[in-house]
Amino acid sequence: MPPTEAERLRVLRERAILDTPPDPTFDGIVQLASHLCDTPVALVSLVDEDRQWFKARLNFPQCQTDLDRSVCRFVVTTADLLVIPDLTADPRTRANPLVTHDPHIRFYAGAPLITASGHVLGALCVIDDVPRPEGLSPGQTAGLRALAQQTVEAIELRRALRDH
Repeated sequence: MPPTEAERLRVLRERAILDTPPDPTFDGIVQLASHLCDTPVALVSLVDEDRQWFKARLNFPQCQTDLDRSVCRFVVTTADLLVIPDLTADPRTRANPLVTHDPHIRFYAGAPLITASGHVLGALCVIDDVPRPEGLSPGQTAGLRALAQQTVEAIELRRALRDH
């Protein structure tokens, strides 16, 4: 049975990572994701009750957005890698203000940040300002998934150090 949204939010808050200062570990992860997937933007996005907050961001102006601007929220509900080759053509995202207005994002790929208990905290995502009909290569897909797992491990290590 999948976890409830209330359980997911409880697990996210137990990590005490929301609204924390920048961290070189997470900054390095988004740099690697951007390089691997050849995208200008990469984010570690944590999906809270009414917002998504970015623990790390590369070339994205905001440190958080409302959920109506979130593409990562779809990763949280599916708990699987999500690739949207053209955000203007997908019914879930074509009216998103980040698609229709600045920064006019067009391509999205997000790997879920799944804890050992099966709770999805958010996504490690890469974004481009041009559509990508081909999506990601198999190597990019595997790499993005691996970096998402490393992100979760960094979150859990941070929690363990705090609790110790």
